[in-house]
Order: sequence, then C-alpha cells, then structure tokens
Amino acid sequence: MKKVFLAELKENDKVDDFFILKNTDAKTDKNGNYYLDLLIGDKSGDMICRKFRATNEEIERAITGNILRIKGMVKEYNGSKNLNAIAIEVPHEELDFEATDFVAAAPIPPDIMLEEIKNFIKKIKDKDIKSLVIEIYKISKDKLMYYPAAKSNHHAVKSGLLFHMLRMLKSAEALSQVYENLNMDYLYAGILLHDICKLDEMDADEQGVVGDYTMEGKLLGHIIMGIKQIEKTAERLDIERETVVLLEHMILSHHYHPEYGSPKKPMFLEAELLHYLDILDARIYDFQNALEGVQPGQFSDRVWVLDNRNVYCPILGGNNAGHEANNIKNNQSSIKKQDELQMKLEADGK
Repeated sequence: MKKVFLAELKENDKVDDFFILKNTDAKTDKNGNYYLDLLIGDKSGDMICRKFRATNEEIERAITGNILRIKGMVKEYNGSKNLNAIAIEVPHEELDFEATDFVAAAPIPPDIMLEEIKNFIKKIKDKDIKSLVIEIYKISKDKLMYYPAAKSNHHAVKSGLLFHMLRMLKSAEALSQVYENLNMDYLYAGILLHDICKLDEMDADEQGVVGDYTMEGKLLGHIIMGIKQIEKTAERLDIERETVVLLEHMILSHHYHPEYGSPKKPMFLEAELLHYLDILDARIYDFQNALEGVQPGQFSDRVWVLDNRNVYCPILGGNNAGHEANNIKNNQSSIKKQDELQMKLEADGK
C-alpha cells in the first residue's frame, strides 16, 4: 500500500515508498563510480531519482516497468525537486498494490474517448479521406486504448494519445464555428493521423509506460512512418493522388521546423492549423500538468519542456480536465439517446 504520492513531496521530506520505474540510465561520475539516473512515477506524476554509488545489484534491479521500493530524501536541484535515493529494493513478497496508484492516466476513460473520436470520423464527408482514416484506425484501435502520446513531456500518460487527439479535434471543431470555408475533412484527418505511428515508434506496455523506442522509431520516427503508412494504405484503396499527397504533407510539416523533424513548413491552411492545434494542446497540457499539487498563489518547480519556467497558479485559477470528462460523458449519453430514438422511429415506420 502506497503511503505518499510524488506530487505531495516537499524538499527535505524523507521517503520510504513504492514507485514505478519509467526510465533508467546507469552513468559514471567524474571519479568513475556508477550512479543511477532514474525517472520514477506514480499516478500524481514523475520525478527524477538518483542513486549515487550504485551497486551492481541495484543496477540490475533498475528495469523499466518494475515497481521498486525506494528510500531517500527529497532535494531541490536547479529549481526542481529530485529524490536522492539511499536504497533501492525489489519487493520480495507479493504486495497488495493498486495498479492505479502507479500509473498516471488520461482523465477520461479510453472507451469514451474512442467513441467520441469515431463520431468525428463520421463527420468526414470525403469518401476517400474517410475510408483511409477508417482503414488505418482498424489496425490501430487496440493500442490506442492505452498508448501515451510521448515517452516523456506532453500527454506521457496511459491513453494520452487518445486524449491529445480528442482535444485537438474539439478545438478544430470550435475553430470551424469562427472561420468559414475551412476544409474540415483534411483538418480532422490530419489530426487523426499526425501522431498515429507513435503506436509503432514507441514500445509501451498496457500501463502506458514506454520502455524504449523501436528500431524503426529510432531510425525513421513517427513522421516518416506515418507517411509510409498513408502511402501503402492509399495505394491499396486506390485513392486520388492529390488527396494522398496533401495528407502526407500535413504529417510531414506538423512539427514545422527541420530540427524537430519537419523538412517542409505547412503550405496550405489546414496543414498550418494542424501544427498550431498540436502546439496549443501540448502547451495547455504542460501548463496544467505543471500545476498539479501546486497551491493557488504559489509557483511550480521549473518545467524543462516550458523552457525551465516556473509556472504560477493563480488564486482564481483551476484545472478543468474533470469538467471536460463530464462534458464528454454527457455528450455520449445524448448521442446514445438520439440513436435509440432514431431506431425507434425507424422501427415504427416499418
């Protein structure tokens, strides 16, 4: 049974508790001594943990995905809290763990998110684009239920990829109410396909913990892998060439800069919007995640992905992810009632 969660820890707190190991790296210090540079986690978030003068046994125990008992003290380093471990142990007996204590997950159940995403696919009017998306999702849906959107940083939680895409789709739909003449078929498809090959880029377990990148993930990355998948699927479905190239361009350009993996910048409006919707959702997630456990009127630790900024929690602020989950559940209920009414009307008409 866990006693404390990472988000609750403060500087100089003594720790003796269980955590899941999310990343591990054995290094040597300037004197040639081994130390472990770890990323540990629980449902409240992640924390860097270092074990200096690590023994061979401790290095062997440090396997990604393992639950470890860690004793140590919380210290601040460069504006962020770290756990300095004095001992790392593997539990010897079967302990009564709650899996949900160790794995951060999206705030909405994956089955609800997947159904909502299916509703967005139904909104695609172009038959070629819709058939391409459906075909790719047929082979992807099992992994989508638990895959994170990243190994670390934004949406690096169980079902995080679904959550990321769903919020982008909802944001795109809102944009369409403001800006007329957007091609929503391309925008919805671009959102649905832009990160889909992260399912093959990363090697994650069913708890959403990424052990490593795959061979193709390291050598090609999800952008090139995504273009290849569109090309093969479109050829099989005999889809018009311009449609294929525009979708491939959206995938190719959505990181915007060559140093981030995109050799071309967006060259049509919907591709440009895809990039900014992606950045917008990632930034919102990073800010909200940084404020987990931070009291109103206080600052977070430094956040590396936000250029080492300390994020402030306004006294009148708050995280609305819970409200979003309720809204989606209510929407699902409404859609189900509409479907039931339609079936009844059709039955009465026969």
